[in-house]
Amino acid sequence: MAKIAFLGIGLMGDPMARNLVSAGHDVTVWNRTHAKAEAILGATVADTPAAAVAGAEIIVSMMSDGHATLAIQSEPAVRGTLQHGQIWVEMASIKPAEARAQADDLSRLGVAHLDAPVSGGTAGAKAATLAIMVGGDADTFTSAAPVLSALGRPVHVGPSGTGQLAKLANQGIVGITIGAVAEAMLLLEKGGADPAAVRDAFRGGFADSTILQLHGARMTDADLDARARAAIQLKDMNNIMDEARSLGLTLPMSADIQSRFKTLCDDMGFGGLDHAALYLELLARNSRSQG
Repeated sequence: MAKIAFLGIGLMGDPMARNLVSAGHDVTVWNRTHAKAEAILGATVADTPAAAVAGAEIIVSMMSDGHATLAIQSEPAVRGTLQHGQIWVEMASIKPAEARAQADDLSRLGVAHLDAPVSGGTAGAKAATLAIMVGGDADTFTSAAPVLSALGRPVHVGPSGTGQLAKLANQGIVGITIGAVAEAMLLLEKGGADPAAVRDAFRGGFADSTILQLHGARMTDADLDARARAAIQLKDMNNIMDEARSLGLTLPMSADIQSRFKTLCDDMGFGGLDHAALYLELLARNSRSQG
């Protein structure tokens, strides 16, 4: 059993914190909206981030972005509470450079750091089957792996920042695939085929994927309540393009999907819907409506 501080009880953080409690860990939770933290039965609720991290062996942050985590790590009360030997695990999707900056800053306080973003959505978070991509020191990963294993399958992918780089690659594949599935579903619907039957026909073939089966169904069933918000997908696409520019790379498919998610979120106002709502942007391009 480990003493864990969990910061950020959102769509993903809620089931993740619950799974840590279910695994028998001593979990203290904090969230800006206190009621969300109180909903984690079996956990201790802290009134402040500093109170949450006090005495914790492992600190897990699952905030909205790197700026939100930085705001907490910069609080004098938090910095005064952190102790040598603690491990801070950043599980939100942030920029690789932000992860490296966190690691450098925390090391001066004697706190180890891992960047460990996840993939699998709320379904994977609830089932504790998340894909966890971990960057950082190998020995630190070994120490934290038993705790991370209560959330899914952790894999060490390289030094600090590479967990976030892996997540960006993952999100690029997700975003581009959502775009491809949206086009396929529209083609099938307007051409007179049964999209559900075609998805079944594709099972086991080269075109089959979780995104085809889950997101394709969401598109054609008009089931676009957020499991993974379009606004978060846009944030990830923005980070991909920032990282590509820093590496001197041109990624044309990622750039196109970034632009389309920007239209969906900023121009159409659908950032709060599931990222499968990119289908709505495609319908608008074709002067069509859903249904």
